[in-house]
Amino acid sequence: MKMSFKKTIGVLHLWLGLSSGIIVFIIAITGCLYAFQVEIQNITQKYRFVSEQPSPFLPPAQLLKIAQKQLPDKTIHAIKYNGKTDATEAIFFHYEPTYYYTTYLNPYSGKVLKTVDNESGFFHFILDGHYYLWLPEKIGQVVVATATLIFLFLIISGFILWFPKNKNAVKQRFWFKWKKGMKWKRKNYDLHNITGFYVLLIAILFAVTGLVWGFQWFASSYYKVLGGDKSLIYVEPLSKSFNEQKNTPIKPLDAIWYKMTEEYPEAESIEIHPPETDSSSIAVNANFDKETYSKIDYRYFDQYSLKEIKVNHLWGRNKEDKIADSLMKMNYDIHTGGIFGLAGKVFAFLISLLIASLPITGFYIWWGRKNKTIITP
Repeated sequence: MKMSFKKTIGVLHLWLGLSSGIIVFIIAITGCLYAFQVEIQNITQKYRFVSEQPSPFLPPAQLLKIAQKQLPDKTIHAIKYNGKTDATEAIFFHYEPTYYYTTYLNPYSGKVLKTVDNESGFFHFILDGHYYLWLPEKIGQVVVATATLIFLFLIISGFILWFPKNKNAVKQRFWFKWKKGMKWKRKNYDLHNITGFYVLLIAILFAVTGLVWGFQWFASSYYKVLGGDKSLIYVEPLSKSFNEQKNTPIKPLDAIWYKMTEEYPEAESIEIHPPETDSSSIAVNANFDKETYSKIDYRYFDQYSLKEIKVNHLWGRNKEDKIADSLMKMNYDIHTGGIFGLAGKVFAFLISLLIASLPITGFYIWWGRKNKTIITP
C-alpha cells in the first residue's frame, strides 16, 4: 500500500529525530549555558575592569611591547581598547599551531592585570561542545552542521505533522487540555507537539543562522538569496607603498589608532591589528556596541603610506553595506539573541531550553509506541 504524504513525513521525522536527537539536545543545552557568558565573566573576572583616570590611554605601540613580554614566543593578533573603565585586551591568536590568549592591561598605566588562556576553562568547554561536539574540529564541525540541517527539516516536518486535520483538533494543538487522570504518555505527546509549534519560528532562525557558520555553500546561497554580491571569504588587503613612507613623528600603528579615536568618538571599542608581515595592512575596527558584532565598522590602511585600502569582501565599511550585508553581519547577534540586548539573551535562553526538550519528548513518544501505546493526534 502506498504511504500518504503525511505518513511519509512522519516516518522521516521519527527516524531523523532519533538519529540526531542527542546532538540537537547537546547543541541546545550548550547554547543555553553559553548565553550569559559575557555577563557572568564581567561579574567573576574583576581584572577586566580598571578605575577611570584623567590621563589618556597609552598608544597601541607602547601596550604592544608590554604585552609581548608576557608571551614572547606568541604573535599578538590585536590590541582592543574598550571603555574608560575597561581593561585593554592584547589578543594573541594563531590558527596553526592553534593558540588563543588574552593579556588584560590597564590602558592608562600599561600594568599587566592578567593573562588568560582562552582555550581552557568552563566556557571554552561549552563552546567547543556547541561548535564541534568535543570532537576534532574538522570532524565535529561537519557533524554539528549536518545535525543542524536535519533539525531544520525536523522543524518543518514537525509543523506539517502538527497541522490539524479538522476543526475539533485545533484547540488541542495550541494549549494543554489535560484532564485529571490523563496518562503521562498523552501529556508527553502534547508537550512535544505544542512546544514544537511555539518555538517554530525562532528554532528556524537559530538553525539558519547556525548553518551560515556550518556550511560555506549554505552561507553563500543564503547571502545571494538576500541579495548580497560581496565575497564572504576574508582576504587581507596588502600594503604596497614600500617607498612611500609617511612622514609622521609617531609610529604608523599609533597614527591609525589616533585617527580612529578622532573619527569614532562614540565607539565603545576600537581594535587595531598590528601588521604581521612586511606586506600586511593595518586592520582596525570600531564598534559602537561592544556587546554585539553587527555595528562594527572595518577599515584597512597601508602600513607605509597610511592610505586607506578598500576591500570587496563583507568585512568593510558599514556605510557601503546593503541590507544583505547588514543581515550577514548580524548573524551572530541574531543567533544569540544579543541583537535585543539582555532581554534578547534571556528569550534565546528560554527558547533553547524548550528546543532541548523536544528530542527528549520525541524519544518518549517513540518509546510509548514501541511499547504498544498508540497516541493519535
